[in-house]
Amino acid sequence: MSVDAATVRRIAHLARIAVTEAEVPHLQGELNAMLAFVEQLSEVNVDGVEPMTSVTPMEMKKRPDVINDGEIADDVVKNAPDTVDHFFLVPKVLE
Repeated sequence: MSVDAATVRRIAHLARIAVTEAEVPHLQGELNAMLAFVEQLSEVNVDGVEPMTSVTPMEMKKRPDVINDGEIADDVVKNAPDTVDHFFLVPKVLE
């Protein structure tokens, strides 16, 4: 995959980064180098390799999946300007 100058400008716009025209070729090369490296990673044979969370074997701590309200609903909404039944009231933003 190759990134062109228009794509660099679009990425910069989406990331809200100010990029001058002089910087576009340099960033284009940097992005293309990153994408080339990612393509190299896809060539690695990972058959039989289990996903891991750490380089040392360990069990993840687990807790029971129990639904509760935290028993502090009053404290959570105490400083809110408007509430109803422990829910925050916010202004309508969509018509």
